[in-house]
Amino acid sequence: MSSATPGGGPTLRYQPDEQPPPRLAIGVGLQLAILNIAAVMLIPMVVMRAAGMPDAYLSWAVLASVTICGAATVLQALRAGRIGSGHVIVMGTSGAFIPACIMALDAGGPALLATLVTISALVPLLLSWRLSLFQRILTPAVSGTVIMLIPVTVLPFISGLLSGTPEGGTAPGAPLSFFATVLVIGALALKATGQLRLWAPVIGVVAGSAIAAFHGLYDLERVAMARWVDLQPVRPPGFDLAFGPGFWPLLASFLLVAVIAAVRTMSSAIAVQRVSWRRKSRAVDFRAVQGAMTVDGLGNLLAGLAGTVPGSATTTSVPLTQLTGVAARVVGIVAGAAFVAFAFLPKAFAVVFAIPDPVFAGYLAILLAMLFAIGMKIVLQDGLGYREGMVVGVAFLAGVGFQNGMIFPDQVSRFAGGLFENGMNAGGFTAILMTLFLRLTDPRPSRLRTRLDPAELPAIRKFLHGFATRNNWNEATADRLAAATEETLVTLLDEETRSHTRRLLLTAQRTKDVAVLELFVAPAGENLQNRIALLREDTGETLERQVSTRLLRHLASSVKHRQYHDTDIVTIHVET
Repeated sequence: MSSATPGGGPTLRYQPDEQPPPRLAIGVGLQLAILNIAAVMLIPMVVMRAAGMPDAYLSWAVLASVTICGAATVLQALRAGRIGSGHVIVMGTSGAFIPACIMALDAGGPALLATLVTISALVPLLLSWRLSLFQRILTPAVSGTVIMLIPVTVLPFISGLLSGTPEGGTAPGAPLSFFATVLVIGALALKATGQLRLWAPVIGVVAGSAIAAFHGLYDLERVAMARWVDLQPVRPPGFDLAFGPGFWPLLASFLLVAVIAAVRTMSSAIAVQRVSWRRKSRAVDFRAVQGAMTVDGLGNLLAGLAGTVPGSATTTSVPLTQLTGVAARVVGIVAGAAFVAFAFLPKAFAVVFAIPDPVFAGYLAILLAMLFAIGMKIVLQDGLGYREGMVVGVAFLAGVGFQNGMIFPDQVSRFAGGLFENGMNAGGFTAILMTLFLRLTDPRPSRLRTRLDPAELPAIRKFLHGFATRNNWNEATADRLAAATEETLVTLLDEETRSHTRRLLLTAQRTKDVAVLELFVAPAGENLQNRIALLREDTGETLERQVSTRLLRHLASSVKHRQYHDTDIVTIHVET
C-alpha cells in the first residue's frame, strides 16, 4: 500500500523513468493484466456470437485480440522514436467497434471485416502524424456524440443474443442469468469503491454464469476437454477485395469509429500523464500522445490482418496507478507479456468461451450504458455552450431518427448504399459537418508569417499594434501584447537553435476582453509551460532566460505549450 499525501491522495512511489523492485513490478503488472484480460476477450466474443461465427473462428479471433493487445501494451511502455507513449497504457479491444464489426461479419464474413479493419487502421496513423492539424475538428462535442450513439446502433443485437435457449437448458435460465449479470455489475458499479469497482464486470459475468450453469446453460464439458497449454493454429481470413455495394457504407462506419477510438487513445494518453509524475503542474507531452496513437494504428493494422476486432487504449492503468503509486514503464511491459502468455492457455480460454449468450447480453447492456455515460462526460468536459449544445442535440437526434427509419426511410435506403441508415454514421457526419461550418464561419484571426529570429521583432510589434488598433485597444494594451510575444520568442530561442532558421506563424484573435495569441514554430527542446512552473526552483537557466520567463508569467494570464513532433504551439492569453 502506498502512503497518503496530506491532500488525501496516494504518494507516487515510482515515476515512468524509475525502476521499482522486480517483485513489486511483476505484482502490479499481473494485477493490471488480470483486470483487463476479461474485457479484451469478451468484446470479440460478443461480436462473433452476435454475428453467428463458428467456434473455431471465434477462438482464433479472441486469441489474436489478446496477443495483439499484449504486444501493443509492451510497445506503449517502451517508446522508441515516434512509437509508444513511454507510459503504462493497456491496449484493449474497443467496444465502439462492436456494431460496425457485427454488420461487417453479417455482410461479408471475416474477410470483409479484415479488409475494413485494415483500412481503418490508417486513421490513427494519420492522426498521429499530424495531430496538431486535427484537434480543432475532433472536438469533445463530436467524439462524445458518436459514443452516445453507439448504444442506439447496437441495441438490436442484444435481442439476438437473448433469443432462444440452448439445447439441454431450462427455460428460466436465460432471463435469470441475463438479469443477474446486469444487476450485479450495475450494483457494484454504483456502490463499490476502489479495486472492487474495477472487478465489477468480472464478478457480474461469474455470477451470471453460475446461474446459467445451474440451469444447464454453461458448457462444462468444453472446459474439461480443453488442454492446459497449447499452441493454437493461425487462421487469418484473408481480404475481401471485391468492394461490393455493401462495402462503402460499412467503410464510412469504420472510419468514423476509428476517429473516435483514436480520440479515446489520445484522451487516455493524456489522462495517464496526469497521474504518472510527481509534479502535477507538468505540461502534457503531446509527442507521447502521438506515440500512443501510432501504437493504436499498428495494433489495429495487426487486428485487420488477423480478422479480429480492433482496439484502443484503456484508462484502467490510471486508477491502478493512483491506488498503488507505481507508474514505472516496466509495469506495462509485465502486463503486456502476461497477455501474450495467456494466449497459450486453452483451458483459461475455454472457461470464457463456455459463457452462454444471455450472460454476454447482460455484460453488453451494461457496457452500452457506460459508453453512453462516457459520451456525455466527454461532451461536458470543456463546458457545453449554446453552439456546442446545438451540435450535440441536432447530431444525436439525427442519429436516432435515421437509425430507426423516421427520416425519409425510402430515400435514405437508396442514398450511398444506405450509408445513413446507421445511426453512428448519420449522427457523426452531422456533428462533423456542423463543427466544420462553425470553424469556417468563425472570424479569421490576424496572421503573420515570418522567421523565428530576433531581427523580426520590429515586424511582429507592428503586426500586434495593428491588431490592437483594429480592436479599439489602447497603446498600453498593444505594448503588453508585444512584450508577451517578445518574451515568448526569447524563451524559445535557446543557444542550440539560434543558429538555425525556424519558421514562425503568429495568429492573434479577440475573445471578449482577452487577446489570444498563438505561435506555431518548428519543434523546440524544452517545454515553456514546464519552465514557467519551475520558476521557484533552481533550473540552471541563464539569467536572460530566467528574466524572460518571469516577465512572461507576469504579462500573460495563461501560457500553454503543446509540443508535437512536427510543430510547437504556444497559446498565450493576455487580459486587456
